[in-house]
Amino acid sequence: MLRVMIVDDHPIVREGLRGMLVAEPDIEVAGEAGSGDEAVATAPRLAPDVILMDLRMPDGDGVSAIRRLGDAHRIVVLTTYEDDADILRAVEAGAAGYLLKNVSRHELAEAVRSAAAGRTVLTPSVAARLTETRKAPAPAVLSARERQVLELVAEGLTNVQIAQRLFIGEPTVKTHLLRLFGKLGVSNRTTAVITAMELGLLGPARPGRP
Repeated sequence: MLRVMIVDDHPIVREGLRGMLVAEPDIEVAGEAGSGDEAVATAPRLAPDVILMDLRMPDGDGVSAIRRLGDAHRIVVLTTYEDDADILRAVEAGAAGYLLKNVSRHELAEAVRSAAAGRTVLTPSVAARLTETRKAPAPAVLSARERQVLELVAEGLTNVQIAQRLFIGEPTVKTHLLRLFGKLGVSNRTTAVITAMELGLLGPARPGRP
């Protein structure tokens, strides 16, 4: 079962999302939070596979919570806002995805599964806006090994899994990641994948995910 945590300051929204998710045979709602601060305090204990995070909340917003939770959790923003600045802030903070609240139950469930598998999940309209609003990154030339590592990151593999796949040490994987982050001008895995797609360094994404 995939464990999901719902973070939203509106109880009726949390109830609706819970109803959508529990109808899926492979998903369970591990818990809820009404603010970013509460999510940061509660997530370590709940250990969810995926956190659905509202963006704008009165007591600790979603972007701040994403930064504070770090890479320990797969966090997908679920919001009504499609503002360019909000999208950029969320992705650069390390969000694994950005969805709008008008998604269907099927789309939401698939997004949870994709995020849990390590893939980046973006509503198509958000992916288009992100590409349009981001400044074109400087041309980057990746080594063959760096490209291999990046392709495996895009597949959702962890550093340990990448090391096993390429028969190299985990510290070496981290070194390759740091170098390609520098070349792409990014600071996290999600943004690296998106930027590489913009540059044509990775194949085209399927609708809603790279």
